[in-house]
Amino acid sequence: MNQVEEGLRLNRKIDVETGDGTTEIEHLYHDDEDQNESEIITLPSRVSSCDVLGSQHSWPQSYRRSMDMYTSLTTPTMSILRSSSFLSSGDKKSPSSTSVIEPLISYYSLDNEQIPISTVPTKLSCVSNWRTSLSELPPLQMCSYTQSVLNAVNVLCGIGILSTPYALKEGGWLSLILLFAFGVITCYTGILLKRCLESSSELQTYPDIGNAAFGATGRICIAAILYLELYSSCVEYLIMMTDALSAYVPNAEIGVAGLHLYSYQICAITSTLVILPTVWLRNLNLLSYISVGGVVTLVLIVSCLIYVGVASDIRYHPSGKALNLTKLPIAIGIYSFCYGSHSVFPNIYSSMRDPSQFPSVLVISFVISSLLYAGVAALGFLMFGDATESQFTMNMPENLFASNISGWSVVLAPVTKYGLSMTPVALAIEELFPLAHIHSSHSIPIIVRTILTVSTLVVALTVPYFGSMMALIGSFLEMLVCVILPCACYLRLQKAKLTTLEMGNCYGMIVVGIFCAISGTYSAVSSMRQ
Repeated sequence: MNQVEEGLRLNRKIDVETGDGTTEIEHLYHDDEDQNESEIITLPSRVSSCDVLGSQHSWPQSYRRSMDMYTSLTTPTMSILRSSSFLSSGDKKSPSSTSVIEPLISYYSLDNEQIPISTVPTKLSCVSNWRTSLSELPPLQMCSYTQSVLNAVNVLCGIGILSTPYALKEGGWLSLILLFAFGVITCYTGILLKRCLESSSELQTYPDIGNAAFGATGRICIAAILYLELYSSCVEYLIMMTDALSAYVPNAEIGVAGLHLYSYQICAITSTLVILPTVWLRNLNLLSYISVGGVVTLVLIVSCLIYVGVASDIRYHPSGKALNLTKLPIAIGIYSFCYGSHSVFPNIYSSMRDPSQFPSVLVISFVISSLLYAGVAALGFLMFGDATESQFTMNMPENLFASNISGWSVVLAPVTKYGLSMTPVALAIEELFPLAHIHSSHSIPIIVRTILTVSTLVVALTVPYFGSMMALIGSFLEMLVCVILPCACYLRLQKAKLTTLEMGNCYGMIVVGIFCAISGTYSAVSSMRQ
């Protein structure tokens, strides 16, 4: 607090970056002869994003900061949940650390007198009930055009690439047309999200858009869907790691307390224990740093596939159906999963130095991703034919060194990604606890994260089907997040300005999205039962 007092006495100006540029907040301090103090605080007229969003305490407050992990990378410092909780108060934190659910400027204490200051609109979601000092403000880093493209490609190119050969086997060669078609549709809906954000300078995240379009109910529903999407991805990571590990010890068995565990169960429990510490990590920058390992493992996996296809004596299988209508919904679900990154697009847009370039960033990143997905799908299916597994790494010859590299890369990839996906979910749940309980118990964050991780283990053991689970997530959740909801929000916010053609496009995509969601979900559930 001494820094704040000194700043006030020196009449200094503090620059706070907002969506419209830099706004100066002048803190003027005056002393009279009786040593009575008074503070004059001059704020811009547009001071509270809470007024636009309709609620000063709307859940989730931590969404923006937690999702920024996908778009930023700084030099982090390792820290585990130990001396203070995630939600520790500002006076217990070091100047370099900031809670993810604190506002850029909210309240500060001066000589035991609370002086309220409205939340200045920044690159954070609206929060009004958390405290921080001005000395704890983190630097706001804006991304260049190239960095934004890399961020977009990074979030688009994920574990879905492992199943594209399997999707091609299920849907037939002509299903590749649908891969590119969904790429075009989801790229367009990403641009629609950008237009929704432009409808108000206060909108920063996907839940903000839902709030503006459908009120508090829309915000909560969209946030819940996005968190369910992240949670489901964690289940996929665990299944993926377990499949890869069990391939190395297929005959492992163990008896514990009268229970007989086979290879898959043993590897699932082992994978959970390995992943669990990454969920306890307190430093969000460290999580984004660790996630770079996911990019490296993806490059290794694709490189190993190309090497095996070119350098080995493997026989190609130029076969397969042109179109398999029976299994086509499975392929559609997997292709949809591949493009499921819309929860991060608003963050990428808001982090750009020049947001007007966002459409071209999307176009370039979708072109790169679509070509990569199609290339891996075609090469993998040509190499393994009708024997293609839901993860093409399971088909690679065991006697090749490249196969071992790709296999262990699949094991390591979830370790680098799991915590990044689970942390936003955990933070959202922690917001529901009374603040006093969070402050008094350092164990609550650890307990919440442990329960969430164990629950994904239970789901992975109950539904241990990587390809079918991916198709289910893609059909149900990604169709909502990437196709239906962007169009619905855009129609709600901009309907008065839309042409008949634009409205027709949106309604048409909503109908297509609903049809694909229903058919894909039914096919995915049916394949699990089989």
